[in-house]
Parts: sequence; structure tokens; C-alpha cells
Amino acid sequence: MELSCKSEYAILALLELATHYQKGEPLQIRQIAAQQNIPDRYLEQLLATLRRGGLVKSQRGSKGGYFLTREPGKITLFDVFVCVEGLDKLKNTQQETEPKTSDSAVVEDIWEEARQAANSVLKNYTLVDLCQKRDSQKHVDIMYYI
Repeated sequence: MELSCKSEYAILALLELATHYQKGEPLQIRQIAAQQNIPDRYLEQLLATLRRGGLVKSQRGSKGGYFLTREPGKITLFDVFVCVEGLDKLKNTQQETEPKTSDSAVVEDIWEEARQAANSVLKNYTLVDLCQKRDSQKHVDIMYYI
């Protein structure tokens, strides 16, 4: 499993929304784009996908923008990946036919095990976890040594 640019940008956008979740105010596309260095047009398309997937909602008007539909602690990276990449990326891409050789069957079994392990890790991390990791990394970065 590979982290696509699309998934990475979606996670970064959601991370920004999670950071501002407690304020209860929507963030505009330009704010998210500037903070996370994501192209505006691309972010607009991603947010539309995330809205259709039920992870964000939009508010129209001069004070409009986007915000999370539920608490950051209830949105997993698995949810984001399913929304952005689709379920077909998570399912076994093997067709319903039997493997041609016993060697390919062994390879497919190992690949399936790796996929399940990756999905398990994604299910264990929420947006809150990412915020905490980011914040702890910032604290490490600002330590001064004499």
C-alpha cells in the first residue's frame, strides 16, 4: 500500500480542520491551502470528495468554509483512505480465479496479510493522534541545547 499525493493532501487538510475543530468555525479553502501548502484548485476537489464521503461539511456565505462532521477522535486514517481512494484499493485485487501456481498463491497470501496489517494500523490512528504526534514533534524541534 502506498500513500498517494491525493490521500496525503486529504489527511493534511483534515489535520488542519481538526486543529481548529474546537473553535467551531469553518475554515476557508484558501486558509487550509496556505497553512498546508496545498494547491487551491486541488484542495477544492478533495474537499468535495471528503464532503460526499461524509467527513466534512460545508457552510456557504461570507463566513463560510469547511469543518469536520464529527469529532477528530472519531475519524480514522482508514476512513480517510476509504473516502479518497475508494474501497477497491482496500479489497484484494485478485480476481475470483484460482492462482496459476502454488508459488503465486504463497505470494498472494503474504500480500493479503500485509494489506490487512496496513489496514489495521490505519484503523488505529485518528486525527487526534496525528495532532498529538505533530504537537510532540514541534516540542522536540524547539528544544534548545547548551
